[in-house]
Amino acid sequence: MKHGVAFRKFSRTSSHRMLMLRNLVTSLFEHEQIKTTLPKARDTARLAEKIITLGKKGDRAAQTRASAFLLKPSLLPKLFGSFAERYSNRPGGYTRIHKFGNRLGDNAPRAILELVDNPRDLRWEMTSRAIGREILRDKIKNQKPMTLINKGIKDTKMILESEIKLNPGERNGILRPKTRWNLQKILKFRDQSASHELSQKAGDYVDQLLATPVAIRTLHEEMKKRNPQSRAPASKAGQTLPGETRGALHLAQGDLGHQRPLPTSPVLDMKAVFGRKYRNP
Repeated sequence: MKHGVAFRKFSRTSSHRMLMLRNLVTSLFEHEQIKTTLPKARDTARLAEKIITLGKKGDRAAQTRASAFLLKPSLLPKLFGSFAERYSNRPGGYTRIHKFGNRLGDNAPRAILELVDNPRDLRWEMTSRAIGREILRDKIKNQKPMTLINKGIKDTKMILESEIKLNPGERNGILRPKTRWNLQKILKFRDQSASHELSQKAGDYVDQLLATPVAIRTLHEEMKKRNPQSRAPASKAGQTLPGETRGALHLAQGDLGHQRPLPTSPVLDMKAVFGRKYRNP
């Protein structure tokens, strides 16, 4: 029977394995979001939790242990400053792991490891979009879409305040139980300005959802003028919608996302596929 076996071996020696995990923790504190394999993300999260706990202690012994662990001494002020202040009221759970499919080649499971409440928090982004979508679904039952486009939805903050007071399992509110649970969880350890910021983000997404069909219809009309046989552009899951600079997953990845040039017209898209010899019919 084995006792005290806390981490995976990763087919490496103990010195190589520890240096790899120290490097991952250092990268996590530097960028606050990294992409790696799922087993490495789990072991990195365990070590990162311990180092952040040292940052919250803030005494001389904690600074000595943290400086001996991190590979970049320039991250010590960030650890004992911004991270200690951000997680001062949080008893634990400073990291979050998102599964990210499998890697090409060896089919290894990938994951995005991030610090909770970071500027590119993926759960914050997706929860705000879910709130905006469900508020719009409730409003559109009693009002026409054009009326909502002209007037807008201005009671988003009041809806959030009422949803926070409800239990997650209740079905009396506008939001679904799972969305309400995510809402209460991401606002539990944030300050009072977080609810106002989230309501603005949800309201912006509602306006975006209302403007998307109008923008797609206008784009289709312009395409039909150039080519009468063209079809309406179909929306795909995860794509950047009109009015957005990047998608939700791209925002969460940060520097991990690849910048790809978007075609400005169907003609440019076909040229990119077939070369310069392609002509518009």
